[in-house]
Amino acid sequence: MKRLLRAALLPALFASLLGARAVRIEVLERSPVLNGRAFAAGPYERVLARVHFQLDPKHAANRSLADLPLAPRSSAGMVEFSADLYLLQPSDPRRSNGTLLVEIPNRGGKGLLNRFCYARGSLDPRTPEEFGDSWLLDSGFTLAWIGWQWDVPEGEPRLLRLHTPTIAGIEGVVRAEFLPPAKTTRMPLADRNHIAYPALEKPATLAVRDSVLGRRRKIPASQWRFDPSRTAIEMPSGFEPGRLYELVYRASGPRLSSAGLAAVRDTVAFLKHPPAGGAFPAPAPRIERALAFGISQSGRFLRSFLYTGMNEDEPARIVFDGLWADVAGAGRVFLNHRFAQPSRDGWAFWNTLYPTDLFPFTDTPQPAWNAQGADGLLLRLRPQAIPKIFLTNGSWEYWNRCAALVHTDVSGTVDAPLHINTRLYVLSGSQHGPGRLPSQNPELQYPANPNDTRPYYRALLAALHDWVKDGRRPPESRFPSISDEQLVPRDKIHWPRSASASLPKYPRQAFDLDFGENFATAGIITVEPPRIRARFPVLLPQVDSDGIDLGGIRMPVVAVPLGAFTGWNLRHPRTGAPQQIGGAAGSFFAFDASEIARRYPNKEEYLRRIGEAAADLVKQRFLLEADRGRVLNHAGELWDFVTKR
Repeated sequence: MKRLLRAALLPALFASLLGARAVRIEVLERSPVLNGRAFAAGPYERVLARVHFQLDPKHAANRSLADLPLAPRSSAGMVEFSADLYLLQPSDPRRSNGTLLVEIPNRGGKGLLNRFCYARGSLDPRTPEEFGDSWLLDSGFTLAWIGWQWDVPEGEPRLLRLHTPTIAGIEGVVRAEFLPPAKTTRMPLADRNHIAYPALEKPATLAVRDSVLGRRRKIPASQWRFDPSRTAIEMPSGFEPGRLYELVYRASGPRLSSAGLAAVRDTVAFLKHPPAGGAFPAPAPRIERALAFGISQSGRFLRSFLYTGMNEDEPARIVFDGLWADVAGAGRVFLNHRFAQPSRDGWAFWNTLYPTDLFPFTDTPQPAWNAQGADGLLLRLRPQAIPKIFLTNGSWEYWNRCAALVHTDVSGTVDAPLHINTRLYVLSGSQHGPGRLPSQNPELQYPANPNDTRPYYRALLAALHDWVKDGRRPPESRFPSISDEQLVPRDKIHWPRSASASLPKYPRQAFDLDFGENFATAGIITVEPPRIRARFPVLLPQVDSDGIDLGGIRMPVVAVPLGAFTGWNLRHPRTGAPQQIGGAAGSFFAFDASEIARRYPNKEEYLRRIGEAAADLVKQRFLLEADRGRVLNHAGELWDFVTKR
C-alpha cells in the first residue's frame, strides 16, 4: 500500500470499542482525488487504510468459518488479523447519496471504475483517465475495496490483500494443477503467480493427463525436482503445452483463509454503524445502505458469502442491502477450507476438479442428486438478512461456468424457482468481460467477441440502487429456460451449418466430488485428487439461425448483428489441446460482405436499426438514456471494422 509520507496525511491509529469485530482502522494515506476536482457530488478524497479485526471463535456468527477455533488467539481469547481497505468518498458527507458500493477485489485488483465509468484500468486510480466519465462519483457513491484473499501475488503493493494468521502444527494435502501455454521446464505450485504453500520434504506425486477425466500417467520422481523454495518443481525434459500436470504433496501451516469472509462482513458493518467517539477520522463517510459487487472470482466470493450466512453481523444486522454477483456462473470460491487456494477458479479445461462448482447451485433449496437432503445458497440466512440480489451471466458462463445450474434442478429436467429477492439477467452473445472490436488473441483460434456490455451494467446498477433505496422493482428476470426450450444439451443446439467453426465438444461440467469425510462439515480435504461421485448435467442456450443465444438480453450490436457473437473460443494449436475451450473471450464470426449488404443497404440504415434496439432497451431499463450515444458510436466503429476487412 503506497504511503503518503507527509505527517498531515498519516493520522494515528483510530480505536473503537467494537469488541470482537473490527477494532480499529489504521489510516495510511488520506488525499484529495484529482487535486480536489469538483464532481457533481463535490470533491472526493482517497483513504488507504488497514482494518484490524478480532474474532470470537465461540460466537454463533463465526461458527461457519473453517479452522477459526484452531487459529492463534490473543490473551483475551480472540483471533486477530487485518485487511487492506481503499475508500473513495465525498469530502463533504452531506453530498453523499448515502450508499456504500463495495467491489470485492478480483485477485486484489479494482475493476469498478472500468466497468461503470468507462475508465482505464488501474490498481490505484490517480489520473483523469483512470476515473473515466466519473459517473459513480457524480452520483455520490462512496466506493470501497476490501482485501479478502491471502494468496494474491507478492511484489505488487497496490494489490489489496488479507493479512491472516498461520495455524501452526497442522499438516495436510495440497494439489497443484498446471496447464502450460508453451513448453517450459518450471511448474509453479500456486495458481498463476499467486502465493503457494511450500511443499514439505515428504513424498509427492506428479501426474499428467490430456483431458479433465483422462487417465493420469504418473511421472517418475527421478524426472523432476523441487526448486530451492519448494514452491515450484522443475523438469529438465519440459512440460508440454496443452497437457494437465497435477502435483499432490504435503504442506504445513494453513492460513486462516476463511477470515476473508469475516473481513468483508465486519468492515462493511463498521462503515454502516460506526461507533461513537471518533472511531473513523472525520469526516467519516455517510452510509445508510450498502451494495456489494463482484466480478467472476469475486462474484463467486459473494455466492459463498451468502451460503455461509455471513450477511448478518454479530449483532444480527443485515450487512449488504443489495448484492450483485456478476459472471460467477454456478460457482463459489475455494476459501472456507483448510489449505484453501482462493485463486483456483474452475474453467472448462483447467482448475476443474477444485471445490468451486459444488452443490447447492440455486438460491432456493433444491434436492441433492442422491436425494439425501436439500440445500440452497440462502438457507443459512434469516429472512431479514437476505439482500436484494442480482445474478448476471452471459454466454461464456454457460460454456465455462455451468451457469444453467443457477436456475435448474440437478437433474437438468426442470426450471428451479428463484427467490423473491433475486433477479437473474443473462446477456446473450457476450464473453466473460466487455469487448470492443474483434481482436485476435495469439492463444485462441478465433477473433474475440466485440460486444461492449458496459452500458448494460450501468443501467443495472441504477436499477439495483433504486430497488434498495426506494423500493422500485427492477426489470423481471431474463434468461433461457427449459420450459421455453431455450436451454438444451449440447447435441440439441441448432448451430448453423454454414458457420465457419463448429461448436466446442467439451463445455464445462460440474461434478459431485468426494474430498474426504471431513470436507462437508469442516472444510478439510484429505482425498486428492477427489473422487467423482456424480456428473451434473450440462445445459446450454439454444441459438437462432445466426448462431446467437436465445432467451437473454441482447445489446444492440447483437440484436442487429454483423456476425455471430458467441461465449466460447478454442485454444490455438500452438498452445496444445486445440479442441478444448480456452481463455475468457468469446468469438466473433463476421458475416461476409454479401450477407451484410442483404441485411443493411448502408451504414445509415444499420445505425438506424441500432438506435431502435437501443430505444427498446431504454424502455426496458436495461440501458440508460444517457448511454444511447455511446452504444451508437460503438456500433459505428464495429461497422467500419467489419466492412473494411
